[in-house]
Amino acid sequence: MKHEIESQWMGKMQFNALVNGHTIIMDAPERVGGEDNGPIPKPFVLTALSGCTGMDVIALLRKQGKQLDDFNLKVSGEISKQQPIEYVAAHIMYEMKGNEADQQAAFDAVTTSQEKICGVSSMLKKIMPVTWQIVYNGKEIFNNQPQAVIETQLN
Repeated sequence: MKHEIESQWMGKMQFNALVNGHTIIMDAPERVGGEDNGPIPKPFVLTALSGCTGMDVIALLRKQGKQLDDFNLKVSGEISKQQPIEYVAAHIMYEMKGNEADQQAAFDAVTTSQEKICGVSSMLKKIMPVTWQIVYNGKEIFNNQPQAVIETQLN
């Protein structure tokens, strides 16, 4: 089995990708010759990471008959300073709200996704660090970012 997508050049810098019957528009900002009709391509890597792990967490919780009231993921990719411009690290923030009694289940679901089943995360971890933190009902319950990185972000 394999996944396939098609991308068609639409003029200037725009490409439309057909993904499972859905059109995804990619474009560049006007300053580099595009018309800004869609996002640039690179952040789709982070988008795939958020969707993959987010769907894992929901599916794992659903199997246990648990559900979240609110679930938000923020994924950041640290970009290299030289060509080729690439991600050199990624960090996922899981922001969840739900029943206090389900906090451990939510933690376990994230851990299972990150350590066992998220294919996008698994691929990315082969080329760069992927770290994550979990905030449950407004309280941080896990963060495996190196302390030096956290201090840099605070300053």
